[in-house]
Amino acid sequence: MNSARDDFRLLQEFVKSARATLPEGVWNYVIGGADSETTLRRNRQGLDSLAFRPRVLRDVSEIDCSTAVLGVDVRLPVLLAPIGSLQDLHPGGGATAARAAGQFGVLHMQSSASAPGLEATARAGPGPKIFQLYVRGDEGWVSDHLQRAAASGYHALCITVDLALYSRRERDIAKRHLTTARRHTRREDEIFLARLSWSDIERIRREWTAPLILKGIATAEDAAIACELGVDAIYVSNHGGRQLDHGRATIDILPEVVETVAGRAEIMVDGGFNRGSDIAKAIARGASCVGVGRLLAFALAAAGQDGVVRMLEILETELRVCLGLLGVTRLEQLNESCLHAAAPVAPAHALSAFPLLEEGY
Repeated sequence: MNSARDDFRLLQEFVKSARATLPEGVWNYVIGGADSETTLRRNRQGLDSLAFRPRVLRDVSEIDCSTAVLGVDVRLPVLLAPIGSLQDLHPGGGATAARAAGQFGVLHMQSSASAPGLEATARAGPGPKIFQLYVRGDEGWVSDHLQRAAASGYHALCITVDLALYSRRERDIAKRHLTTARRHTRREDEIFLARLSWSDIERIRREWTAPLILKGIATAEDAAIACELGVDAIYVSNHGGRQLDHGRATIDILPEVVETVAGRAEIMVDGGFNRGSDIAKAIARGASCVGVGRLLAFALAAAGQDGVVRMLEILETELRVCLGLLGVTRLEQLNESCLHAAAPVAPAHALSAFPLLEEGY
C-alpha cells in the first residue's frame, strides 16, 4: 500500500496512469457515452452548476465522513458502482474491487456481467456486498440468480432497469472498437431486458427478502411506483450517460426523487461524481450514497486493489476538507442551504473534473 500512497497523491494521477495502461478500445469504452455523449457531459455540467455557500466560525476540529447505507456502517458515503467490464481493467475483476472495498470500508456492487462471477466475488474479501443483476432470462433464470446471491451472502440485490434497449456507443463504432470491453449478449437474452416490467419487480420483491435496489430511476413518477412496491433503495442513474442520450444530469434529478420518496427508501446516485466536493453536493441534495464508476475503473486499471484503496483515501480527504470549509462536521448537516446555482466555468466532459490533465500534469 505504501507504493500506491507514494505514487498517487491526486485523483487525476489515476486517470493518467490508466490512460497509459489500457488498450485504446478499453479506454474509449470507459470514458465514452451514448451517441453525442450529451447526457455524459450534462452529468458533469450539473455538478459544476452548483456552488457552495460556506459557513464559518463553527468548530470543525473533528469531522466524521462515515454513515450507514442499507443498515451497513461505512467509512465513506461511497459505493463502488457495478461495471460489467472490470476484468478488462484488471485481471482480478470484481474480486479485486470487492477486496478493496472490504479493506477500506465501503460497499461494492458486483455486476452480473463482470468476472469472476457472483460466488467468487462474494468469497473474495470481507465486508457486505451487493449483487447487481441484468435480467437476461425467464423467471426460472432470475430465481436461480436470486438463490445463488442469497446463498453467497450478498447483503442486497440491485436490479438495473434502464437497459430495455442497448444504446449506440458512437465512440466505439467510429473507432471500430466493436469487440473490446463491450457487452456480449445474445439477441434472445436482450428480449428479456426489453420485456422487463413492474410486474417482474413485484415478483422479485416477493422472492427476495433482503434489501432490494432499483438502479436507473430518473423520474419522480418511477420512484413513486418503486416505493409502492416496497423497494428499499432508489438508485438514481442514467448509466453514466451510456444509455439514453440527451438525458438530465443525475444531480438535477435528485430533488424531485427525494421529494417523492419522502423517506420511504434510501436514495443512491451516480453519474459524473469524481471529487469529494461532488459527493458533498449529492448528500446535500438528499442522497445517502454516491456510486463511483469511472473513478473506480481508473484506479483499478492504474494499481489494482491498492489503487482503489488509495483512490478512496483521497476521496475521503477531499470530502473531509469540503465539509470543514462548509462549516459542518457530519454528513447529516449537509442540505440545500449549502448549495447555490452558478454558471460552470469550463466545458464539461468525462475528464473535466481534472483540469490539470489538460496542462500535462
